[in-house]
Amino acid sequence: MFVSVLFLLIWLCFLLVQFKCRRPKNFSPGPFALPFLGNAISLNHDNPLKYFESLRRTYGNVYSLYLGPRAAVMVNGTQALKEALVNKAVDFAGRPQDTFMMAVFEHKGVGLTDYGQKWKEQRRFAIMTMKNFGLGKQSMEERILGELQYTINKLKKNTGKSLSAQVMFHNIASNVICLVLFAKRFEYDDEFIVKYVENFSTSMKTINGPWSFLYDSFPCIRRLPLPFHKGLKAMQTAKRMTSSIINEHKKTRVPGQPRDFVDCYLDEIDKRANDYTSFSWEELLITCLQLHTAGTDTTSNTLLIGFLYLMTKPHIQERCQQEIDRVLEGKDFVTFEDRHDMPYVQAVVHESQRVADTVPLSLFHVTTRDTELMGYSIPKGTIVIPNLSSALNEEGQWKFPHEFNPANFLNDKGEFVKPDAFLPFSAGPRVCLGESLARMELFLIFVTLLRKFRFIWPEDAGEPDYELVFGLTTTPKPFNMKVELRAAQ
Repeated sequence: MFVSVLFLLIWLCFLLVQFKCRRPKNFSPGPFALPFLGNAISLNHDNPLKYFESLRRTYGNVYSLYLGPRAAVMVNGTQALKEALVNKAVDFAGRPQDTFMMAVFEHKGVGLTDYGQKWKEQRRFAIMTMKNFGLGKQSMEERILGELQYTINKLKKNTGKSLSAQVMFHNIASNVICLVLFAKRFEYDDEFIVKYVENFSTSMKTINGPWSFLYDSFPCIRRLPLPFHKGLKAMQTAKRMTSSIINEHKKTRVPGQPRDFVDCYLDEIDKRANDYTSFSWEELLITCLQLHTAGTDTTSNTLLIGFLYLMTKPHIQERCQQEIDRVLEGKDFVTFEDRHDMPYVQAVVHESQRVADTVPLSLFHVTTRDTELMGYSIPKGTIVIPNLSSALNEEGQWKFPHEFNPANFLNDKGEFVKPDAFLPFSAGPRVCLGESLARMELFLIFVTLLRKFRFIWPEDAGEPDYELVFGLTTTPKPFNMKVELRAAQ
């Protein structure tokens, strides 16, 4: 009996050795991976960042793990991230195509298209269109400040009461990007936008969940009636709703006189009607979906973190308000140019972005050809995961890497500085194309609201919880805020 058991164990060990996930020659090191499952058992899907950090301490800033049977390289730290995303940008500019996220977005949209001519066309158009619609210019400022007036009026009616911070900031960010896309805003309790957000949130939760991982790792299960189909169905609903907005929008469209992103895209489709082109109705739908969620979640989550700390660290809020009052004395409203005279407020806004860590693992990349990174050989087609969180919290790059402190962005003279490790928007050719809009939004929203109101942690709210909920975008746990009109106002 003993001999039989021993023989069975030896045979099982032999099978593990034969079928284990084998790393290519000179590939980056990493933990032992089981056959077929890879490192799935070790991953904490609620928040894998702690596991990734432990692997970084063991194997260095460039290590590998297995997502099911497929190898992936995790890139950590400012130096390695800059090497991959900037210095060797083309080598690392691809997107993995055989994933659940790609299925949800139907392999379309400017954010997820694989590296090539189609991606270049779509991205160039998106950047130029966003720029032409005043990002960094007065027209965009007016849209943001106009939307903020609705928020100010609501806050004035609710002074002294506890309000949901999530709802308020999500509504602001959502309407700003809707103005860019559709030249249209929605009332905050509009049934259409509530249902739209609900379906999109369902899709995003599925993308971030364990069923998405199983979909990516085991293609044989994709046709089975499993829970990931709920995410696909929800995205189809969101897509139909977006189509209805655009169809309604087309009724008042005047070709050649664009009011927004959609008009510009439709003009581009007309202009290229007789050419082979990547511009199409389907691409427009998916691009609008991607831009809306990217322009809403990252901005609102950053605002949530920023105001959470401003409420629980009132001395920081007071110092911001002193600087705002001094710079804006005699002015009716703030402009984006005023940021140059507000180094402390700038530092608080950027520190909110750093601590918010809104897209910790960016979007996965894939190598477009055989390449090298920090001395390791990375074959073509390898998934690459940029761990932006590792740079935003990297010791040696920040004065106070593990706490909220505006001094991380101030030099000894109190001047605003931006360290190289500040990578919340990623870097290189895949850098977030809405970066300019986000920077303007955040500054104008922080200043406008802090000038008018004092934000207070409610007395009955208990101790604040700063722990972030991990996801495709991270967010703080729900909390309320109490608002008082400032005496000077």
